[in-house]
Amino acid sequence: MAELAELADQKTREVNEKHGDDHGVNLSKLRALAKRLKTQQELACRLWETDDTAARLLAILICRPKAFERDELDVMLREARTPKAHDWLVNYVVKKNPHSEELRLAWSADPDPAVASAGWALTAERVTKKPEGLDLAGLLDLIEAEMKDAPDRLQWAMNHCLAQIGIEHAEHRARAIDIGERLEVLKDYPTPPGCTSPFAPIWITEMVRRQHDKTMA
Repeated sequence: MAELAELADQKTREVNEKHGDDHGVNLSKLRALAKRLKTQQELACRLWETDDTAARLLAILICRPKAFERDELDVMLREARTPKAHDWLVNYVVKKNPHSEELRLAWSADPDPAVASAGWALTAERVTKKPEGLDLAGLLDLIEAEMKDAPDRLQWAMNHCLAQIGIEHAEHRARAIDIGERLEVLKDYPTPPGCTSPFAPIWITEMVRRQHDKTMA
């Protein structure tokens, strides 16, 4: 904890706070520290218990993702209130855990929008990597009905899922684009030059074009 405190920097903290994160540790330095520590599950659990965001991010980097029980991950997600801790926990730990599908189903229907967003993030992953058994048309029905009025983090996750359905599944592409165009979610999102807009119709069209170009090459 003392070492993490030494790594903290006021300018980094100010930048992170604009994104809802409450720590001042440069992520490259944090990753370098994790590389030095290597995997240490017991230390990771103790770091998580500190309730300090930088310590929790370090915990995620040095933990053993498959070692957590389902209920442990459920509690951890509900505790992970900063966006970075939430995103890293889902992407670096839950996705690699044997209970991920069970948690996906439970979280997607949770009344807490932050928890539900984790369920939708896991669903987007399945849409891309393991769509067998998913009701894609049913997912589009839910997105069409709920995404427009969803809170920011949940809306972002649902929009990501919408885009992945359109990108990966040609038979649902026209409907995914149509839903995006009608709901206009993230249509005006400020996108830096050279980056793809998160507005689903643009995102889907661009990624499909890239896949086509790669195939032709």
